[in-house]
Amino acid sequence: MMRFILPFVIFIILATFLFVGLNLNPREVPSPLVGKAAPAFSLPQLHTPNRQFSPLEMEGKVWLLNVWASWCVSCEAEHPLLIELARQNIVPIVGLDYKDKRQAALVWLERRGNPYVLTVSDVEGRTGIDYGVYGVPETYVIDKQGLIQYKQIGPVTTENLRDKILPLVAELEKK
Repeated sequence: MMRFILPFVIFIILATFLFVGLNLNPREVPSPLVGKAAPAFSLPQLHTPNRQFSPLEMEGKVWLLNVWASWCVSCEAEHPLLIELARQNIVPIVGLDYKDKRQAALVWLERRGNPYVLTVSDVEGRTGIDYGVYGVPETYVIDKQGLIQYKQIGPVTTENLRDKILPLVAELEKK
């Protein structure tokens, strides 16, 4: 009888972990960068490749960094929301074109509209790695001091824009 108790206890523990894990949202992977300084970079701008952009240029502003690519299907799903957000002029959006070809990105924005105040090209993906990009799209809310306050994995939706991103931007603007 005792020899069955230990396997049964182990089974119960594993079943509990599995049950809890199934109820977690895979889009809410905690980022070790939240609350820390946004990684520094200097990358060429997509539209004017002879000009560089650094996050230091956004110091004193609350802004979004949206990681996207022309080859990304999910980026197309979130793009209309970003266009509408840009029209409302609530928060500046900087695009980070991730592991993409410049011409493909330019054509993609030309066809779908450009919500970004500017876009930088991360052709090799090194800046994306510094930001802990799991895949595109991802969006970061960065505060006036250059700290990452929120990371959205996957496409921005109406719900998380309304319930998380915009309230956080409004709160950060007051500080």
